[in-house]
Amino acid sequence: MSVPQPPEPIPGARLLFSLDPAVSHLNHGSFGAVPIGVQRAQQRLRDEMEANPLRFFTQGLVDRIAHTRRHLAGFLGADPQGSALIGNTTTGVAVVLQSMGLRPGDEILSTDHGYGAVSLAIARECRRTGAVSRVLPIPLDADDDQIVQTIRAGLRPGRTRLLVVDQLTSATAKLFPTAAIVAVAHENGVPVLVDAAHAPGMLATTVASIAADFWAGNLHKWGYAPRGTALLTVAPQWRERIEPLVVSWEQESGFPARVEWQATLDYASWLAAPAGLFTLRSLGVDRVREHNAALAAYGQRVVGDALGVSPAQLPDPGGPGVSLRLIPLPAGTGTTIDAARALQTRIGERLAAEVAVMSWNGRGWLRLTGQVYNTADEYERLAARLPALLDQR
Repeated sequence: MSVPQPPEPIPGARLLFSLDPAVSHLNHGSFGAVPIGVQRAQQRLRDEMEANPLRFFTQGLVDRIAHTRRHLAGFLGADPQGSALIGNTTTGVAVVLQSMGLRPGDEILSTDHGYGAVSLAIARECRRTGAVSRVLPIPLDADDDQIVQTIRAGLRPGRTRLLVVDQLTSATAKLFPTAAIVAVAHENGVPVLVDAAHAPGMLATTVASIAADFWAGNLHKWGYAPRGTALLTVAPQWRERIEPLVVSWEQESGFPARVEWQATLDYASWLAAPAGLFTLRSLGVDRVREHNAALAAYGQRVVGDALGVSPAQLPDPGGPGVSLRLIPLPAGTGTTIDAARALQTRIGERLAAEVAVMSWNGRGWLRLTGQVYNTADEYERLAARLPALLDQR
């Protein structure tokens, strides 16, 4: 089977970013990269704030936040009145968990593909309330029907108070059939929280089409927004129950303002977020998605070949628009969180390549991304040098 051809670069896209050209940035999924124009928009807002802080915070800021929310929600196909700007997806998960009113014996159901910080949040809420956490194992090669059936069998109507699933998993770069999962859960009377940290900007699926009770996604990854920009969308029947993590002056305004208003938070990142979507639209949303997915698939294949991994052993994320890809590392490499982090650091320092190294189910995995600032030769250089570095362990 031949190696897929890399896509043609999008002209001028690399120049939109201030990334260090001496480093191959192959891990857009962790913290994103903010285009220069968006950085400047954010700085102009900060300049405005510092020129007259009192005016900035007290004259029209709530309305400006609401306007930004409407813009972002519209792009994502979410209800603006049922959405709130938040700092990140993990914050949205915490808001939902502490608003559920869990009691001893209630159950939170999740899968073993969940994000680590979300798992920690679930564990804390269980300690606080007496609820219990149960994790469903799902094979990496499970297809959509298998995933849905596993979750269907795992639900305990009357006891399972919340199902937490990922739209696109961080640890395993796997696309979950979230709309079908939500439908099955609702048939059993179980509300669903979708962790969509990687969805905004990358995936074409609209929030409304998933029909989850709660959906939280970051715009500072694939939507080119400044870091600390995310959206929490809540179904109508839950909105009155949603409480912020910190009570502030918009508390009596209800959702979403009570969640959005956090006193002296630096709101410049949120207000500059539409500039990120402008950049994405200027490049062409579909064009960027297709380019990034094709480049990630190319990188997965050339690095996999270098490590002796056959194409059949390379995980298929389950969707042509996915811009994250996994490569299994040699047995015994990166099998714990500490070992994975150490290897990630070594690759960054010795190979001048920023990647993600994940530990999942007792095995180490290399996660690569594709973005408009990347080129095929960056993956080829990593492929040429990585085997020797792994042999040195």
